[in-house]
Amino acid sequence: MLSTSKIVITRPFIIKKDMKHLLYFLIFVIIAVNIRAQEAPIRIPAHDPVMIKEGSTYYMLCTGLGVTVYSSKDMVNWTHQSPVFDKAPEWAVKAVPGFKGMIWAPDISFHHGKYYMYYAVSAFGKNTSCIGLAVNKTLDTSSADFKWQDLGKVIQSVPGRDLWNAIDPNLIIDNNNTPYLVFGSFWEGIKMVKLADDLTSIAQPGEWYTLARRPRDFSFSDRDAGNAAIEAPFVFKKDKYYYLFVSWDYCCRGEKSDYKVVVGRSEKVTGPYLDKTGKSMFAAGGSLVVQGDNKNWFGAGHNAAYTFGDKDYIVYHGYDAKDNGKSKLITEELMWKDDWPVVPSKSASIIDKSQLIKCFSNK
Repeated sequence: MLSTSKIVITRPFIIKKDMKHLLYFLIFVIIAVNIRAQEAPIRIPAHDPVMIKEGSTYYMLCTGLGVTVYSSKDMVNWTHQSPVFDKAPEWAVKAVPGFKGMIWAPDISFHHGKYYMYYAVSAFGKNTSCIGLAVNKTLDTSSADFKWQDLGKVIQSVPGRDLWNAIDPNLIIDNNNTPYLVFGSFWEGIKMVKLADDLTSIAQPGEWYTLARRPRDFSFSDRDAGNAAIEAPFVFKKDKYYYLFVSWDYCCRGEKSDYKVVVGRSEKVTGPYLDKTGKSMFAAGGSLVVQGDNKNWFGAGHNAAYTFGDKDYIVYHGYDAKDNGKSKLITEELMWKDDWPVVPSKSASIIDKSQLIKCFSNK
């Protein structure tokens, strides 16, 4: 009787406990499936992506032969378009020995009724580099007005003469409607130069700034990129601040890439740009925005930032840990906290599933 009574008394408790665990398990499965569905979109190949919207269509441009172009109606499903150039610009072939048409890190924006695309031509690891400019009235290939016009070289860096590298351009126009081009990679860091009002050349007299840099071992020759791994600047204006995003460390190494994005802010477009601790980016400051997690992505960087509708977005590339470190497009909503940009996971993954597991295992 004692044994039977014990069973009768405890069975409801056991069933209730088991049902509770089953309920938690089912909730976890539903959430995991939904997350998997959110992560499901096919990632298109991309390196150094930028984005713009014309009408109801988004356009993504990135490094590639003649500049790679994709279009999309939703920033998820992308259609490959023809490249900007069907052959290497003649001026670039003459300026950069060995150049065969692989154009780097375009920058796209709309001004004066035209789309302005700055782009870089270079020799990898050298500052034998130029920034060129092409314009178009529309990005819609079906329009009669669609035609890229190459305006040639804007800036050139020369080995042995310049301790900076003319690649990774980004156009920013300040509150006074003054245009600046920010650019740079390795050497002495990120430069900014004032442009003429027509955006096609450097303003005269020249007005130059160094916005961000990292320590460089000067045992390296001036012709050598050195070890100050900083590049890919992008300036984004929001409210009273200009935000300078740059990428630290190394891209282009697949599974060994350790690229990451950091940021500083300033009330003046020419700086100084300070990080969250108040350290100047000129003195190697920078607050982390995004980096690879070595689970979904290895290095992640070379970003751009935009406002589409009432939301801000960060666009960058990451090296896919599930596809042999291939470089692919990542687009995420950019949040803000205390006037600082925030990517919720701070790594190139949508959500940390381990936190869900921990949450339910503690119930």
